[in-house]
Amino acid sequence: MDRKTIAEGLRSLGLKKGSIVLLHSSFLSLGQVKKGPSEVIKAFLDVIGDKGTLMVPAFGQLGVLVEEVKSLPGVVISSCPLGTVAAYGPDAEELCADHWKADTAHGKDTPYTRLADKGGVICLLGVDQDRNTSLHSVEALLKLPYLSTVSRTFQTPEDKEVTKEYHFFPGPHRDFIGLDHLLSDAGIMKIGRIGNAQVRLIDSAGLFETLLAVGAQHPDFVLCDNPECDDCVKQRAAIYADSYGKESFRLAVSSRLAGRYVPEIIENLQKEGISAVELDFLQGKPCWMLPADKLNAAIQEFAGEKITVSALRLTVVPDDALKIVSLLKATRIKRVVVPMQGAAALLKALDTAGVEISLANDVQTARSAASDLTTARMEVPGISITFNPANFTRAGEHPFLYSYRTGRFIKTIQQLDIADCTWDGQETLFARGNAEVKELISILRCGNFSGWFVLGGGAPYPGTLAEAAENFRNLLASM
Repeated sequence: MDRKTIAEGLRSLGLKKGSIVLLHSSFLSLGQVKKGPSEVIKAFLDVIGDKGTLMVPAFGQLGVLVEEVKSLPGVVISSCPLGTVAAYGPDAEELCADHWKADTAHGKDTPYTRLADKGGVICLLGVDQDRNTSLHSVEALLKLPYLSTVSRTFQTPEDKEVTKEYHFFPGPHRDFIGLDHLLSDAGIMKIGRIGNAQVRLIDSAGLFETLLAVGAQHPDFVLCDNPECDDCVKQRAAIYADSYGKESFRLAVSSRLAGRYVPEIIENLQKEGISAVELDFLQGKPCWMLPADKLNAAIQEFAGEKITVSALRLTVVPDDALKIVSLLKATRIKRVVVPMQGAAALLKALDTAGVEISLANDVQTARSAASDLTTARMEVPGISITFNPANFTRAGEHPFLYSYRTGRFIKTIQQLDIADCTWDGQETLFARGNAEVKELISILRCGNFSGWFVLGGGAPYPGTLAEAAENFRNLLASM
């Protein structure tokens, strides 16, 4: 390879006089080059001419071609301590100006987005999309929730020491190489060969337009689907958590659905971006039957992973009310879900414990449930209802069209159990039975419901937590 051959290869890909180009490169990928690395940079400058500008990322150890550009007389180094670039040519000053003042290292008002504004191109010489720093810019512009905030102390161009935070900074592994087909299909990337190197030339503005549109619809578009990739699993969980955080309701999962053992439950919740659990069963046993020290240890383990206990759920009304009161005091649980029928004596004892009480309808009609709730509220004002649509279905009612409206539960509901079943009581996926779960979720969201939605609350789910969470997200997306 020589300077002339390299220049011809660049022209054949579309590089021309006056081009502004951001180069990511591997010198070794070319093969043997006469007179070494400097000839590669000279070839680029031959092609773009005096009116063109060559820019390279200048952070870290990025290879000999970067060092060649940095050594050019009059080269401009951007002032940001992160995402730094070196630029050479008439547009260098404008591309690099006040990089350090930007809110992000790669997003708005940085050399990467200015390149697109000026109609520039990105050249990947012997490297793939994993080296394409402009993809960090796309993530930053989308403000993707898995990105982080970092702080750096550095000297400004005016020689003043400052400490500054940069938002939406990239983290671990993403599947950038999987974006090749999107850029090719959009007609904004050409692929050719120079020597041994595969070379990609990408229209920068087209890259942003294409990927911003994709990312707005699919914020996980740069994450791989490998279940063993911890980085992408955690980043996808951050996306889930962010979407839940935009809702008015609070989301929890029954511990029975989340797993058998506490560490398993924690891991499964974290994978789905859910940070609350309703304690109904642990290790196959009703939680209210566990010794206080064992239940408290589980609660502390959850708290250590920033997982909130939304409530203790009683699977039956126990005979010994004082035992439940003692358990609640020992564990400092502030909310309890109790079966509706036969709970009168227990409610008075729970009221003395100062906990929030929610009555869950059993397999009974809406009129029966409404009557029981009214009676309970006369004894203990402030009691709410946990609306279980599966139980109303088992009672032969349409939970949304009839039960919810007939019982006038809109005034007293504080929890919706996300559970579904057929008329004969067979558990199903959400919105695949007769419990009208989708309609109930929709109407509560319309009223900015601030209570709890509990996946698998009060009923088994025919699958794993991962399947239930995906089922639930798909329901939300369909509304």
